[in-house]
Amino acid sequence: MKVLVTGAAGFIGFHLTLALLDRDDDVVGVDNLNDYYDPALKKLRLDEIANHPKASNFEFIKADISDRPFTEQLFVDHSFEVVVNLAAQAGVRYSLENPHAYVESNLVGFVNILEGCRHSKVKHLVYASSSSVYGMNVKQPFSTDDRVDYPISLYAATKKSNELMAHTYSHLYNIPTTGLRFFTVYGPYGRPDMAYYKFTKAILNADPIDVYNEGDMKRDFTFIDDIVRGVLGVLCAIPEPTKPEVSDAIAPFRLLNIGNNNPVTLRRFISAIEKSVGRKAIERKLPMQAGDVPITFADIDLLYSICKFKPTTSIEDGIKQFVDWYKSSSNV
Repeated sequence: MKVLVTGAAGFIGFHLTLALLDRDDDVVGVDNLNDYYDPALKKLRLDEIANHPKASNFEFIKADISDRPFTEQLFVDHSFEVVVNLAAQAGVRYSLENPHAYVESNLVGFVNILEGCRHSKVKHLVYASSSSVYGMNVKQPFSTDDRVDYPISLYAATKKSNELMAHTYSHLYNIPTTGLRFFTVYGPYGRPDMAYYKFTKAILNADPIDVYNEGDMKRDFTFIDDIVRGVLGVLCAIPEPTKPEVSDAIAPFRLLNIGNNNPVTLRRFISAIEKSVGRKAIERKLPMQAGDVPITFADIDLLYSICKFKPTTSIEDGIKQFVDWYKSSSNV
């Protein structure tokens, strides 16, 4: 199978690319290698892909999906069976500082991908949404049947917009699309802007960590290996134009939560890092941040019914794997 992975040098894109190569798929990876965080980590991931036994099945292109002429030519030059769009400007807090980056990557870039899929008859577009779309919903666990009309960050608003745009293209052009609402993904080679990465670095250096809301927030932390298994299971589960799954949508369109279905407190999360590092954290306690939500908790019943997705990695085991990687990686 020939697969386009955008954001291939990103955290999830990198791990997914390795898994696709393990299956002997042909992968074209696109990434603009921007400096939202240190590009050296993205280069480290690409080097790891280059060392894969099936690296000859991988082609990397440094480019930005918001570049319309490039994206149009990309789909002309390749006959993709499946597209996995993971390229996006990530981060809730950064969207408060640089909103235009989210419009360019998450909106302009996404419509370019939709247009490419439309004109090249791609069999399935799988794209990254986010648990952030649930905003301040209080009903738990979060279900894709819940209304998500009140985002509390621009990042979440762009992800909700992606879902609406995808449904429009599914309806108008019969393009099968699946949106994956990711719930706090973590693991080796992860993003340095994420809390577990910052906490590990700070605790190792005996620097203080910022703990919001007394550590009482809960997150559905999901280990990267579990996430990749879920994404692989979804790729060939192409939605059909029937309506049982999504309100009154009569289009080949689907939304899925992909999370751990077992939220843990930030306090337990910090304890897992402390145990793996072998040192107690110095805490600087702060109030809840603007744009943050008190809990994320995924209802994954629909995903399980489609591909038997069931995460198996505990927070303690997952954090240990991350910390072991972090300690051993001299290039980070």
